[in-house]
Amino acid sequence: MINGLVISDSGPIFSLAIIDKLEILDRLFDEIYIPKAVWEELTRDKTTEHFNKIVDFFQNRIREISQFNELTLIMDYGESEALILYREIEADFLLIDDKKARNIAEHFGIECIGTIGILSIARKKGLVSELRPLFTSFLKNKRFYSISLLNTILLQHDEKEI
Repeated sequence: MINGLVISDSGPIFSLAIIDKLEILDRLFDEIYIPKAVWEELTRDKTTEHFNKIVDFFQNRIREISQFNELTLIMDYGESEALILYREIEADFLLIDDKKARNIAEHFGIECIGTIGILSIARKKGLVSELRPLFTSFLKNKRFYSISLLNTILLQHDEKEI
């Protein structure tokens, strides 16, 4: 377990749902929450294949921010609320993939981790046996990650590049 409290943006949740690995979050962290704005993003399209998995996993993990969201001018609604919620409840990690939003969060001193980092840790801990099929599934499902990053992680785990 990484331990600690994590706040998540919607991107990593969609990615983990696609590969049916949301439970990894419970195996690695003590607690995971999402802000209301992320919940709205996750549940906007009830016809998505993974809608029920996401709802079942997160319906009791939603938190509202208490302050005005002044960050919507520089990042999207879900990302900005995730950053604010991280600060309000003094979380340990922000699970976020978007590069611009992650750079902004890190500028504020926020400890960020992404989907690929989560999966790499899960692989080291034996929670997943192979990363390559998961990464291939991301690409087939239009989850956009750097091929260079994916290949670097695959090589670190002695797996064949994509």
